[in-house]
Amino acid sequence: MQRSAVALAEPDVLRNSQRNAGTALRLEAFESVQVNLSAVERRAATLPTRRTVKKEYQAAWLVKALTCIDLTTLAGDDTPGRVQRLCAKAMRPLSDALLKGLGLEDEPPTVGAVCVYPTMVPAAVKALKGSGIPVASVATGFPTGLTPLPQRLEEIRYAVGEGAGEIDIVINRALVFDQEWQALYDEVAAMREACGEAHLKAILATGDLKTLRNVYKASMVSMQAGADFIKTSTGKEDVNATLPVSLVMIRALRDYLDETGYRVGFKPAGGLKTAKDAMNWLILMKEELGRRWLEPDLFRIGASSMLADIERQLEHFVTGRYSAAYRHPMA
Repeated sequence: MQRSAVALAEPDVLRNSQRNAGTALRLEAFESVQVNLSAVERRAATLPTRRTVKKEYQAAWLVKALTCIDLTTLAGDDTPGRVQRLCAKAMRPLSDALLKGLGLEDEPPTVGAVCVYPTMVPAAVKALKGSGIPVASVATGFPTGLTPLPQRLEEIRYAVGEGAGEIDIVINRALVFDQEWQALYDEVAAMREACGEAHLKAILATGDLKTLRNVYKASMVSMQAGADFIKTSTGKEDVNATLPVSLVMIRALRDYLDETGYRVGFKPAGGLKTAKDAMNWLILMKEELGRRWLEPDLFRIGASSMLADIERQLEHFVTGRYSAAYRHPMA
């Protein structure tokens, strides 16, 4: 890969050192918002067609997507051994042959984080020691968020105490349906406090929220309460990340930045499986928020099988041939 293309994957930008401090609950920032569904769908539909990224530039964009993946296992049969194997993949997602073909031997890319259940955090922390890859943990009664608040807060403290650097909380959707914004704000703020130095990602479970207005409002309340990221889905809903929902959340990010000066990150999750999906969401971020939001401190993709497809596409770029899926095991 030529150096000019690699520069797309390795930009000279500063990391986002300033966390979202949150604000007081401000209903006027979102209460009267209107969302034009047909306009949102039209804009989302045109995004994948607005940019044509080919050859070495496509490879560079896919390497960038790889560095933004939260490599995830949230299965009922997870074991420390599976988590350790996933962490090995996180630290070395590309083979030596691919790294050589891409010209990345000196700076091999790694994924953005490894995301697991709280009980699997110690195994992940041990496996990733010294790698610089953070461990993210779901918490707060994932995926429903319906356990009592004291238990949800204690689950956060447990995961942080075990070494998690990022906590993916899930909001109580009933509070959105009933428009109980103060209650939602108070819960997310308490969760942010329980996180301490760990970053908070607020999962909105957008497939359950029914309307795009609800999505926008829940996004704004979560950010006002101090969320460092807003995330589309748990991956367990009937409908997970979609481009229209993501567009509404990203517009909320932009409005919040304009009002407060704080950059908040975005994480689509659930249903993203292919390299094409990765490209579509990267294009969405670039078009709507600009180059700065293509870095893992502001953009993550919740996925696991996507990495294997990115590998296959990169191998095709290097060798001219597609490899079998079994050549790219995950865990």
